[in-house]
Amino acid sequence: MKKASEYRAHAEECRQLAAAMELGGQRDQLLEMATNWDRLAEERCDLVRRHPEIDRSAEAA
Repeated sequence: MKKASEYRAHAEECRQLAAAMELGGQRDQLLEMATNWDRLAEERCDLVRRHPEIDRSAEAA
C-alpha cells in the first residue's frame, strides 16, 4: 500500500500538468484527479491513525 506522501506527490504532479494546459476538459480531469489523490492521502492518514500497526508493517516490507 502506498504512503500518503506518494499520493500527495501524484496530486501535485496532476496540478503541475494542469497548470501547463489551457482551460478545458483535460485540464479539469487532471484537477479532479489531483483532488482524488488528495482524498486518498487523507484516507491513508486516517487509516494509519486508527491502525498504527499498518504503518509499521509497511516499513518491514
